[in-house]
Amino acid sequence: MPTYRFGKHPAKHDFRTLRFRNYLTPGLAAPPPSFNVLAKVYSKLNSSDPTILFPMDGNDTLGDCTIAGLAHATTAYDGLLGKQEIMPKGSVVALYEKLTGGPDTGLNELDVLKYWSNHKVYGSDILAFVSVDPKNHPHIQQAMQLFGGVYLGFQVQQNAIADFQGRKPWTPGKLTNDGHCVYAVAYDQNGVTVLTWGNTQQGTWAWWDECVDEAYAIVPQQAKNPEFAPGFNVAQLQADLKQVQSQPARALAAVV
Repeated sequence: MPTYRFGKHPAKHDFRTLRFRNYLTPGLAAPPPSFNVLAKVYSKLNSSDPTILFPMDGNDTLGDCTIAGLAHATTAYDGLLGKQEIMPKGSVVALYEKLTGGPDTGLNELDVLKYWSNHKVYGSDILAFVSVDPKNHPHIQQAMQLFGGVYLGFQVQQNAIADFQGRKPWTPGKLTNDGHCVYAVAYDQNGVTVLTWGNTQQGTWAWWDECVDEAYAIVPQQAKNPEFAPGFNVAQLQADLKQVQSQPARALAAVV
């Protein structure tokens, strides 16, 4: 029987984290009723097997879901450009152990994203990340459409593994003490689709509202091109990042 692990620490908040809503321009259109990042990735790569493109990455034996989610994001970004790059399991585990210091302790999403924003990971650079209010469904949908997915964390419901094994959508349920990180790549009126444990998994919007406690849009290097994410003020984001990086934390309240 396959095994499945979690590993996301409780949501960590830093008032200096930039917020998605602050960079939306008036001309940004409402999100479409449905959107699927994978449809574009599969078309570009001529491959439609998520078990190959987005593998387990050690999350069956280690609580490295935060790094597996990062790896799945890099594959999506490259795939949208027609480039198939899959971060090897060894690289995923090595980064996980580097950030934990060695023990299998799990990680905090915010710490992983801060590391990624300052270090190239398997050849992948990002400009920044911004938090998205999980309760604001249109913003989640816009972030997914603009940036090729949403990196998110949730409190695990009791039947999460059983429903994954049974290929049933996640629905609200009694919460456990575990947290899990996944990468969201699609939505429609019924809910969302995420990448986890070497496959796709659906979840209802009711599940989302009950369980998801943090969500981030990752801004890749490609966003420097003004045509990459029309309706999102990347120039202002970069200006604010310079201020965040150059001033003491106490002086940043006006920025965030």
